[in-house]
Amino acid sequence: MSNASMNPVLADSDLPYGLPDFAAISDDDFLPAYDVALAAHLAEVEAIASNAEAATFANTIEALEDSGRALARANGIFFNLEGPDSNPQRAQIAQTLAVRLTEHGNAIAMNPELFARIETVHAARETSGLTGPQRRLVEQRHRDAVRAGAALDGDGQARMREWSSRLATLTTDFGQRLLDDTNASAVLFDDVAELAGLSDGEIAAARRAAAAAGHEAGWLIALELPTSQGSVAKLTSPTTRRRVFDASVNRCARGGEHDTRDMIREIVELRARRARLLGYDTHADYTIAEETAPDAQTVAELLRDLGTAAMTAGAAELDRIAGGRRLDPWDVTYALAADQRASGGEVDIDDFEQYCELEAVLEDGVFAAAEALYGLTMTPRPDLRGYHPDVRVWEVARDGEGVGLFLGDFYARPSKRGGAWMNNIVDQSRTLGTSPIIVNVSNLTKPEPGEKCLLTLDQLITVFHEFGHAIHGLLSDVDYVSQSGTSVPRDFVEFPSQVNEMWALHPDVVSRYARHHRTGEPAPAGLVDAVLAATATETAHSTIEYLAAAALDLAWHRLGPDEIPTDILAFEARALADAGLASAQIPPRYRSTYFNHVFGGGYSSAYYSYIWSEVLDAETQQWFLAGGGLDRELGRAFADAVLSKGDSVDPVRAHAAMLGRAAQITPLLTRRGLVSAGE
Repeated sequence: MSNASMNPVLADSDLPYGLPDFAAISDDDFLPAYDVALAAHLAEVEAIASNAEAATFANTIEALEDSGRALARANGIFFNLEGPDSNPQRAQIAQTLAVRLTEHGNAIAMNPELFARIETVHAARETSGLTGPQRRLVEQRHRDAVRAGAALDGDGQARMREWSSRLATLTTDFGQRLLDDTNASAVLFDDVAELAGLSDGEIAAARRAAAAAGHEAGWLIALELPTSQGSVAKLTSPTTRRRVFDASVNRCARGGEHDTRDMIREIVELRARRARLLGYDTHADYTIAEETAPDAQTVAELLRDLGTAAMTAGAAELDRIAGGRRLDPWDVTYALAADQRASGGEVDIDDFEQYCELEAVLEDGVFAAAEALYGLTMTPRPDLRGYHPDVRVWEVARDGEGVGLFLGDFYARPSKRGGAWMNNIVDQSRTLGTSPIIVNVSNLTKPEPGEKCLLTLDQLITVFHEFGHAIHGLLSDVDYVSQSGTSVPRDFVEFPSQVNEMWALHPDVVSRYARHHRTGEPAPAGLVDAVLAATATETAHSTIEYLAAAALDLAWHRLGPDEIPTDILAFEARALADAGLASAQIPPRYRSTYFNHVFGGGYSSAYYSYIWSEVLDAETQQWFLAGGGLDRELGRAFADAVLSKGDSVDPVRAHAAMLGRAAQITPLLTRRGLVSAGE
């Protein structure tokens, strides 16, 4: 395209691995770039659809894989900016693009000539000499088209277009409302004594946050994405804990411009109507048909079985930590933290934070484990610029050969949505000749100049978790971009990242990074042992939090279009009670009104995927430990069998082939403390 080079979003980059030249791109460039990219993609698709030659894998399916490169480039840049560094203009662009991209996808999916060609190739897939990955790609393309409405009549397609566009608007707006309300709900304190229990660094960060928000005095406690707030587990004042807890649990449910309840009703109804139109009973059935789980009922039964065991364990846990008194919900995580500290005996496991400095954790923990297992080496590239001054760039090599780039965006800011995640700017593909550019985003508190960023235990695990996603993308070795890296079923995608968590406290890893941030002394053996003992099993509290959120997600999306409740919070309470997961002291990890994973992200009817993937993860952890732990041959076997394959093979079958059998649930139950190791 002659005009593509005129727009810096679409211009080819001469930076390593095609890293976008973020410094040359302004927000004003995006919509003009999409005008060009969308038109070019439609022209490419029309040429494929109108090809006079008989439909083949090469001239139809593979041609579709090769099309839309300008659009993929624009998406890789813009949507990587919009989540971690939003602003009013980007939010408006995202809203505009939500509709335009949905309509664009519908126009392609419902192109009758194109669908006819896809059907022809699909019908001949077993007899046309295709490789396994090629057959899998044909089947996925055909399913995608059918699920997008290609097989519907004209009236059905018109309704699909209308509903899909509206859903795109609603889900984009949900995420923006949540970001705005989370920022607006930050809690301001006038007296620093109210923050007793927080570290000096956290108190300094709260003062900076207050100043950044325009407060001449005071300390501002920003909210994290989940219900449970890290600060609530530390603050010694019950009144202070309650203020932060209440601010968190009531987000987007207090009326006004940030309230999401009407949006939830409309999202759930439209998803239900779309599922019925496509021949599914519910949106959950529609979603899970594409996952590795057999059906929605199987998922519901798993959640209920795990919930029954978790609630029993939770009652015992609450009795133990309460010490004979009734705990209010804002006191539970504080009491749990105290109980965890007491489990270390004379050792205060909170001191472990002093040995978990971000730079050491990255270089000598996360990256060192990846090198030991997979031969990955990470070389800082300060000469390369990310999309924000806080973003850092590393070049990644495997066994000395360049693989791609890794970008780390670690510090919180008001423009960044909460939580932690991995994103792809560029996906690996042999046919396209592209190498991966992977981003990890988190929301750590930025330290004062000259100070160090220290990680809590949860933050430490999260850094390893997100880099597990990055490894999945960096080790991808497939032909087709739609099968690359993390482009796997939603209930499998968390598996590699959960596996990578196991190395955070593995003796061979923790001994490398756990050094005092001031003295450089290694963490005392007794402290490390106490941390390992305290984290040997998940708390029942965390299991209940998670299962309750997963049950809520499933309950919302098993409704028919005529069953949508008027009272969102009343339905939430009934759904938790029906699932056996109602607890006055342990709310869900996300309540409905701020459940961005399912109402603003891609996890609708699939939040169960974390526990589903954990079955595979727990088995894989045992496989690694039985084979010797941090071992290059084991890492290579895992990479070759699973991580490098993406969705070019059935991922669950690939995992079973690696183990030599299908995964069993017992290791997961043991890890979660729901059965004893001997059962």
